[in-house]
Order: sequence, then structure tokens, then C-alpha cells
Amino acid sequence: MLGLKLPTDPRWVNIVEKNIDEILTDHAYCEQKAASTAISLIVSFPEYTELVEEMIALSREEMGHFKMVHDLIKKRGNSLGRDRKDDYVIELIKFFPKGGSRTTQLVHRLLYAALIEARSCERFRLLSEELEDKKLADFYHKLMISEAGHYTMFLKFARKYGEVDEVNKKWNSLLEYEAQIMKDLGKKESIHG
Repeated sequence: MLGLKLPTDPRWVNIVEKNIDEILTDHAYCEQKAASTAISLIVSFPEYTELVEEMIALSREEMGHFKMVHDLIKKRGNSLGRDRKDDYVIELIKFFPKGGSRTTQLVHRLLYAALIEARSCERFRLLSEELEDKKLADFYHKLMISEAGHYTMFLKFARKYGEVDEVNKKWNSLLEYEAQIMKDLGKKESIHG
């Protein structure tokens, strides 16, 4: 369903299980960044009323997820830790050239967001199926469902605001590029890395 060209190596879950506190901190910041992305789309493209409405709801939901992860961190007797750079996103955003029309910029941002949500969904599915901590596995199952909805929403908007055939071509090219990125990732305790 997600269209990802390279699935995550299941051994990534072993890395996560040895570093749960690290993955939770990384996950919390991913949720915060997702909320920031939604707000940024509102600020950058206020004339797209339907998008604005959805991004308002998304920013609230993502901050709710941030709170849920933060509560888990506190429950484990820890504090949030510092943010780290996300090598996955840094490499991903190199794909599309800068500039172009406002519509092109919007479509590119929506495609990036869709792919980030798709990869998160795929990773959360792995965690929900493979983690030994069943409460944490259930937590990730619920978030997996949410991420799938976000992925499809971003892709739907990209196809609505861009020319569908061109968007689909860009999406497939982005998926191929992302698969190349993923060959070098999946070896550390981060949601995307």
C-alpha cells in the first residue's frame, strides 16, 4: 500500500529494542517536526483553504502524538533529550531542485511529507509487530494507522494541486531515490535513520 521500494531490514527493531529511550526521544521530535511542517504549509500557502483546514487538524494531532511520546519518556523516568539532525530528511530534501512555481514548490513539499509519513508508518508497523514490550507495540500500532492516513492525505493534496500524471511521475522517482537513501540507513536508533 505504501509503495516503498526498499523495506526496512527487520533487524532494525533489534537496534531499537536496545535503545528504546533514544528512539522515543527521536520519535518525539519527529512528531514535533510533523506539526511544524503542517504549520509551515499554512503559513506558506494560505490561499489553499482545504489544505489549511487539514493542516490545522494535523498540527493538533501531531502535537498530541508528541505529548503521548513525551508522557512515555517521563513514565520511563527520563526527560526529553536534545533534538538530533535527521539524516533521512536531510538527504530526502535534496531530491527536488529549489525554486519553480508556487504550485511546484507546494507539490514537492507535499510529496516529501507523504514519503516521510509512509516511511514512519512502515517503521511503526515493524515496531508494532516485533517489539517484545507489548504495551509499546500496541502504542506503535495505533500510531501506524494514523501515519497511514497522513501519507494518503498528503499524496491526495499533491495530486489535487498538481497535474496528476506529472505528480505520479515525480512520486515514483522520489520513491526510487528514497530507496537508495535507505540502503545506507536503518543502522541506528532513530525513526528514519
